Amino acid sequence: MKHKLTNALNRFVEDGKLIIGICNGFQVLVRTGLLPGTLAMNTSAKFECRWVDLETQESLCVFTKGVKAQVYLPVAHAEGRFTAPANVLSELEANHQVVFRYAESRYPNNPNGSDSNIAGICDATGKIFGLMPHPERFLTKWNHPRWTRLVKTQDTCSEEGDGLVIFKNAVNYVKANLL
Repeated sequence: MKHKLTNALNRFVEDGKLIIGICNGFQVLVRTGLLPGTLAMNTSAKFECRWVDLETQESLCVFTKGVKAQVYLPVAHAEGRFTAPANVLSELEANHQVVFRYAESRYPNNPNGSDSNIAGICDATGKIFGLMPHPERFLTKWNHPRWTRLVKTQDTCSEEGDGLVIFKNAVNYVKANLL
């Protein structure tokens, strides 16, 4: 995979284009070397599928400008535990490349046991973004697992899901920088 995709992906990135890798896509970005680290088997040793709270980190990521401080997104993976050597983790932190963290460190809230609770990272340019949660599964309020209860109890339930802004940011970046 690395040899077949890396050159094409590198040309794509050199042209200033954006790449988002969600779940298995994040695994591809790591395996091709476009993002550091490894995605290993969950510490539970099983497939994990549920919604989780994430904390948005201050980062360089083009995709997450203006994203709420805390978002709620689904995960669905067996090999999603982000792990990296201590020096790589320190570098990601220092360079503001950690984009999302699981809001809590313990299972089941951190569904995979990721180092430093990392759920998503970006490259040094902020244009390559990899994450295990699925923002594409929460684009409207109707995607939220409790939307009917939220409506009945008059709790706020925005028309837009937490994941939509990630894709809007990508569109806005392309319009402003690539067209």
